[in-house]
Amino acid sequence: MTLTSSSTGRFVRHYIEMVVAMFLGMAVLAMPARMALAAAGTSWSELGTSAMLLAMAVEMTVPMVAWMRYRGHDWRPSGEMAAAMLLPTFVAVALDAGGLVSDGGMLMVGEHVAMLLGMLAAMLLRPAEYTGHHHAVGEAVTA
Repeated sequence: MTLTSSSTGRFVRHYIEMVVAMFLGMAVLAMPARMALAAAGTSWSELGTSAMLLAMAVEMTVPMVAWMRYRGHDWRPSGEMAAAMLLPTFVAVALDAGGLVSDGGMLMVGEHVAMLLGMLAAMLLRPAEYTGHHHAVGEAVTA
């Protein structure tokens, strides 16, 4: 894969946009999720590590995929990027459920690092998807 400076810039920009969408999504979607838990008589801290990891993964993945669709990406690369987010979560949940790792903070850090690396790997597997000019905003979501 040969990248020119402009295609490298688009690649980096896409990666940064995905990270921003993830963290904004987590911040924005956390409030209604916590409110729904409170309405059900449960607090965030009562969920348990696995449920918290899954909730955070969904809070980050949904807006990231929505942003990709808005920016004109088809469902396949959007799904690949979602898989790059959710697979590390499933591994972290399995480690927690199996009692192999009991430190929730360590699981969360590992999950997030693996998500970021997974996103990068997904992008590197399809460089043309992430280095070319992408569709204009607004003409993206047709399917």
